[in-house]
Amino acid sequence: MRMYLLALNPTDSVTDGFLPAAARLGLSVTVLTDSPEAHRKAYADGEFVPEVVECAVHDHREVIGLISQLQAPDAVFSNSDHLQTQTALAAEYFGLPGKDWKATLRAKNKAQFRRHLAAAGLDAVWSGELVPGQDPAELDPPFPCVVKPREGVASEDVALVADAAELAERVAAIRARRSDVALVVEEFLAGELQTLETLGDGTVRHVLGGFRTRLSPPPNFIEEVLEFVPAHPQAVTEQVLAQLDAVGVGLGACHTEFVVQADGRARIIEINYRAIGDQCDLMLAQLLEIPFFEHVLRAHLGVPLPADLGARTDGRARNEAVCADRAGVLTAAPEAFDQDRDGVKLSYRPFRSVGERHDHYGTNRDYLGVIWAVGTDQTAVDRAVAGFIAANRWEISA
Repeated sequence: MRMYLLALNPTDSVTDGFLPAAARLGLSVTVLTDSPEAHRKAYADGEFVPEVVECAVHDHREVIGLISQLQAPDAVFSNSDHLQTQTALAAEYFGLPGKDWKATLRAKNKAQFRRHLAAAGLDAVWSGELVPGQDPAELDPPFPCVVKPREGVASEDVALVADAAELAERVAAIRARRSDVALVVEEFLAGELQTLETLGDGTVRHVLGGFRTRLSPPPNFIEEVLEFVPAHPQAVTEQVLAQLDAVGVGLGACHTEFVVQADGRARIIEINYRAIGDQCDLMLAQLLEIPFFEHVLRAHLGVPLPADLGARTDGRARNEAVCADRAGVLTAAPEAFDQDRDGVKLSYRPFRSVGERHDHYGTNRDYLGVIWAVGTDQTAVDRAVAGFIAANRWEISA
């Protein structure tokens, strides 16, 4: 069976998660990407080396045209935030299982997402859209508010602003780097950031738990620590699921971020209609002891999920990022590390190589590496992560 996997840059989720899972399922994989050399390099030393073909993956017409010239597909899949609608349209064209393209568009386009939920009568968040060149003074948002790219990801150019002057300044800074990007300005939803992780086949949907997330201090929204929550309160989960239903989310993995306000309302920050990233999906598979990546791929092959995934419910986990605090060259950092001791499995994965120079971004791109640990006792898990950080050093020179 042939699966076409759409991708931009290589990611751990694909390299260490979905590709090995595809191999275990006996799938032949063709990676379609606009960065073929980066993917060939990423897979060169792996046990499973897929075919890599260059493609203008942002354009669903190019994707469909290219696949039509190659071996007939049995599945079209992507774990990229930016390529879900293109993937859904290609799957629909070839008559294959896939996500509803209208749902992927609603999830990705933050302005459309707000409009859709408001029209459905589920949640009304003040939100205004700024097209390229539009003066932010034309909006009258409630302050403080958040400005972010309409179709952004990973805290990139997301900021909390206190007043109209700060809003104008932040918009100008974003446009200086990305003049053609459409922006969203919306009401700030206060509360602890939490996530809900779901997995579905279009009929059956499983809730896998979620995370409590510690963010960096304002004005940025860097995700610094995620602590696993086996189950949110039922009323909270039901509210989030109702909003996912309204958007049309049902097939495959979905990573939803939300806050719970003082009145008990669960208010979605954004829907990421794919698996959680930054090593959390790999951690989740190990924590729950389920073939998570295989389940996702089977769903895209049209195979129903089991009624009971057999996931363990006593697991605890922590995922913590080490972030650069300034621009410069990384001159010292630990290598990849794995340890299984005293009932805790700990892993560290570097995100930058020693010798690399980077700017300071104020986003998740400042990650130097991620440490994560799983076990059955949260205190032991937290201690293991803290111990690894204390025993190692990350140094940046100008």
